[in-house]
Amino acid sequence: MSSAGLPKGTVPRLERPGPLRERVYEALLELITTRALQPGRHLVESELAGHLGVSRQPVREALQRLNTEGWVDLRPAQGAFVHEPTEEEADQLLSVRTLLEAEAARLAAANAGSAGIAALEELCDEGERAVAADDVDLAVDTDAAFHAKVMELAGNVVLAELAGQVDRRVRWYYTPVARQRGEQSWIEHRELIAAISARDERRATEVMRAHTEHTRRTYHEHES
Repeated sequence: MSSAGLPKGTVPRLERPGPLRERVYEALLELITTRALQPGRHLVESELAGHLGVSRQPVREALQRLNTEGWVDLRPAQGAFVHEPTEEEADQLLSVRTLLEAEAARLAAANAGSAGIAALEELCDEGERAVAADDVDLAVDTDAAFHAKVMELAGNVVLAELAGQVDRRVRWYYTPVARQRGEQSWIEHRELIAAISARDERRATEVMRAHTEHTRRTYHEHES
């Protein structure tokens, strides 16, 4: 297992003053969810502190919090490691995501106006450009923004809060298969936009359910 060495420029030093503990936590969580720190990576406090330009104490506190949330495993006499998700964990999370996203798509079809649909089309344009340029990071970010916009158009605050609880972990699972999903993912997004534009709630639900299921299956195929 490798240690926490990162490519130069990956992590900007955190500026002071500010809520340093929270900012270190957010920085490490971002590195994990984008897989700059891969599952199974040994997290050495001194190295992370050096990358972030902070002392070891806020790093230690952040690792303890990440352990509580399931992002990091603290092993006696070994240290901290990025959690390696099991097939069952991934399947449960992505199945829940399908339920939430399908309902969001239905509500978006019922509620979205022309401005919201235009925003989805703009994000789809950006995602297609990212795929064409083989810019995986931008494709992942734009995919997350697209799904967040659908959730916003749904107009259900409780649903959005529930989706927010799983959003980062979904991104964690999606990143390894983003290139594999590639153009097909955005074709499915276009189909969803068409259903929302037509105010076809049933079709929007079906398209989103199929779309998220494709991602779930692709993840399992990638890991097997």
